[in-house]
Amino acid sequence: MQESNKMFNRQSIDQAVAVLKQKFGDRLSQNETVRGQHSHTTSRIPQQLPDAVIFAQSAEEVAEIISKCHEHECPVIAFGVGSSLEGHVNAPHGGICIDMNGMDKVIKVNPEDMDVVIQPGVTREALNEYLRDTGLFFPIDPGANASLGGMAATRASGTNAVRYGTMKDNILALQAVLPDGRLIRTGGRARKSSAGYDLTRLMIGSEGTLGVITEITLKLQGIPEMIAGGICSFPSIKAACQAVIQTIQYGIPVARIELLDELQIKASNAYSGLSLPVTPLLLLEFHGSEKSVAEQAEQFTMIAEEHTDEEFVWTTDPAERNKLWKARHDAYYATMSLIPGAVGVSTDVCVPISQLADCVEETRIDLEENGLTSTLIGHVGDGNFHCLPICMPDDQEAQDKITAFTKRLSERALKFGGTCTGEHGIGQGKQSYLRAELGEAVSVMESIKHTIDPKGIMNPGKIFSAQPDKGLV
Repeated sequence: MQESNKMFNRQSIDQAVAVLKQKFGDRLSQNETVRGQHSHTTSRIPQQLPDAVIFAQSAEEVAEIISKCHEHECPVIAFGVGSSLEGHVNAPHGGICIDMNGMDKVIKVNPEDMDVVIQPGVTREALNEYLRDTGLFFPIDPGANASLGGMAATRASGTNAVRYGTMKDNILALQAVLPDGRLIRTGGRARKSSAGYDLTRLMIGSEGTLGVITEITLKLQGIPEMIAGGICSFPSIKAACQAVIQTIQYGIPVARIELLDELQIKASNAYSGLSLPVTPLLLLEFHGSEKSVAEQAEQFTMIAEEHTDEEFVWTTDPAERNKLWKARHDAYYATMSLIPGAVGVSTDVCVPISQLADCVEETRIDLEENGLTSTLIGHVGDGNFHCLPICMPDDQEAQDKITAFTKRLSERALKFGGTCTGEHGIGQGKQSYLRAELGEAVSVMESIKHTIDPKGIMNPGKIFSAQPDKGLV
């Protein structure tokens, strides 16, 4: 049965809830507020509540929950911290939401091998706090303090991807519960393997549609001897993007390159009390030894001088670095403050680095021609950028314009040889663009989904199925 045609039986869902209530008692909640909290998504997609939320504490409990849901053909949705952006934790068919926050243990750190085994409820910040005295850190930083299980499920990326890669590059192995309740391991701690199908990579980015991740083995990195941060203003978006392209092509091992457009700078100046020039801005970070960091900064200075008359200001002082990066850290809230009471749509695309300048420029023109209020920021070192168009919740005309803009943005990225989502995932919001991007390959994905999950219980309505109205909320 194709998932898009899947109908779940209300009586069967109620039976599953009743059976699991007997087992989990007060750890199963049917409170409407709790259910609402577990369908919260930072997106334009209306909330769709589960029938119940279970607070799991072990992989064995997750296996038992899913086994019962499989028996009763009841939908299952895993929940981390709810920071996803495309409706990933919504429950369009009701069912059971498994809250993974109680599974928040760092199981074992292996400093000699530079890896760590964790439960999925561990957050990025909590892990790095735990690792602080080991001289190691986990580098993937999507901005939000997301759970690492959620980051694996959505194949998250972030600001450090230029140097350290994305989640798929930093996961060695997983433990996961399949739709029939089986608990499997997809690999070990070895840095490479030719042992059969790569089930680890299959689960990463599957958005909970193939199973629930219950344990993760992660690669770690040594904390850099020196970190330098810097900012540089440019006369135009195109000039800034050209500097980025040149930096990457020259092979400078920059850790982060973030772009903020003029409107974002204006918003950040007002919100964060800054006095930056209201022109496009690049923020950079270099990791390495004292000597290599200085060399990287000098190399970028020479590149910047070709594209701007403004000075590249950089520092290795942690407090000064944080001041330089304040505009980026406060970007979301600064944007929302442009129109008090506004709602927004955070959307992202990613294109080959050589196409970045043209894609960004066309996007800026599109926003201006349609009278939309939107900042543009991005992890542009890997061609990924985000738009955050905002409007008042009762402005239907603006909402319709935003919906049309997000469609054009995805189509534009595909035109430039890119992807409709660099790091937000598909969820409910970008299903039509996935098929436009990958064509018949989506049918292969659907076949894999149906083989592993023939009853269609794992996070149904995500990635493949048509979805209801995606109006702003």
